[in-house]
Amino acid sequence: MANTSIGVIGAGAWGTALSIHLAKLHEHINLWGRDSQALNAIITNKENKRYLAGIKLPDNIVACPELPALIAQSSHLIVAVPSITMRSMLHTINQHASEKLHGIIWACKGFEQDTGKFLHQVADEELTHNINTAILSGPSFAQEVGKGLPTAVTIASSNPEFANEAAKLFHHPLFRTYTSTDIAGVEIGGAFKNILAIAAGINDGLAFGSNARAALITRGVAEMIRFGKQLNVNIETFIGLSGIGDIILTCTDNMSRNRRFGLGLGEGKSPEEIQQQIGQVIEGKYAAKVVFDLAQKLNIELPITAQVYAVIYNNKPARAAVEDLLSRSLKNEAD
Repeated sequence: MANTSIGVIGAGAWGTALSIHLAKLHEHINLWGRDSQALNAIITNKENKRYLAGIKLPDNIVACPELPALIAQSSHLIVAVPSITMRSMLHTINQHASEKLHGIIWACKGFEQDTGKFLHQVADEELTHNINTAILSGPSFAQEVGKGLPTAVTIASSNPEFANEAAKLFHHPLFRTYTSTDIAGVEIGGAFKNILAIAAGINDGLAFGSNARAALITRGVAEMIRFGKQLNVNIETFIGLSGIGDIILTCTDNMSRNRRFGLGLGEGKSPEEIQQQIGQVIEGKYAAKVVFDLAQKLNIELPITAQVYAVIYNNKPARAAVEDLLSRSLKNEAD
């Protein structure tokens, strides 16, 4: 794309992986990280040794330690920070955005913790300039994207023209992008997949087996659909990459930190102990609280989400939570 200047905000695993991918398609990529010393080490060593050890960064990824400068010079910003920091980041972007900034694509999943709002709602509140927004979501481990392994994702925006524009920024023979205008549906899928990954991890940490895991995932998808119907999203979105696709990935592979968090809970470890061992934000922990609270408010029955919430926030034993799910009364599967 002509006159494209891409800035990536966030030098963790996902931000680094997306930078590596984008560097194959664009002249240079500006990368910002909260820890300037760590950022300089990544660029100097051509490697993010903490999160993507062994994967070399191309020479056209450049460190940009000053966030205001990165924002001011970018035509497109890729935001790869935890969802709990999105409002403050969007506020900062709004302060320093120039007329050059055409769009923001965030690659984080979840809701705002304190308000329960969707990230696109937070963006609507914080961005006073005429800036396009989109979300990138789908089954995509940073490690595999960094290695250049085949991946497919969804890019959703309420503006279909910008969804196509954003998709073109990323599209590559080994990184296929699909578009959607159902941004809320894509966001719900990205949040639910982390809750269900924790649930699947709990199941496997208890050694309850593959049959139970398959049932758990299937009934979890039913919960996601029930939740989505109440919020009037397009249910077909859930059978796509950002829904079932991401659920399959994160519930079944130990590269998922949400699944590993659940494994630890199933093994009887405390949330604090597991969090310290993993050393990264567990988005599903926050999503479980937001979705549980919304379900209570809207009177939606989400038994799996409720049990995940109880294990994390009410110190309920993981075994008791799974047994309570299994002992629920008979019902029609379609309910």
